[in-house]
Amino acid sequence: VQLQASGGGLVQAGDSLRLSCAASGRTFSSYAMSWFRQAPGKEREFVAAISRTAGSTYYADSVKGRFTISRDNAKNTVYLQMNSLKPEDTAVYYCAARENYSGSYYFSGGYDYWGQGTQVTVSS
Repeated sequence: VQLQASGGGLVQAGDSLRLSCAASGRTFSSYAMSWFRQAPGKEREFVAAISRTAGSTYYADSVKGRFTISRDNAKNTVYLQMNSLKPEDTAVYYCAARENYSGSYYFSGGYDYWGQGTQVTVSS
């Protein structure tokens, strides 16, 4: 599976962005999908996850109520709608796919494939 993230950019605090991650290769619906982010000088952290059929979603406390993860299995794409952005949301955002691992979505080691990352910069 190849993952291509897009949609990042430079915005002001309070603005919105929608990230997309397009998948190619094997059956997209076989994978649970997540978004992670990594700010300069910090470790990569979990942002949001969505199950294979979109029946369940999970969020980091820091983004709960502001970000929404969704997927369109017909388009092989997962999205991250980010509202009320804050300067502390500034990071490179990565999408990730996992097929068989059933542990915590927070564990980055459980993912099989990663996208290349898209930069999100929020100015104050």
